[in-house]
Amino acid sequence: MRSIELSAVTWRKSSYSNSDGGACVEVSDDFITVIPVRDSKNPHGPALVFQAPAWSSFVSAINHSQLPG
Repeated sequence: MRSIELSAVTWRKSSYSNSDGGACVEVSDDFITVIPVRDSKNPHGPALVFQAPAWSSFVSAINHSQLPG
């Protein structure tokens, strides 16, 4: 996968983050084919970049409680 420049993207707090400041996940909607995800408590740290279909599958699995564990 090619390198993606994330320094100027717009981040938003995921609806899956809780409101008390813990488990804060941020995502960016600035791209069409990939979804960057980061920990809002470490904004200068690494970000995971998912292919859009993989992210959609992951979110769908969460919504339908289909994840193992």
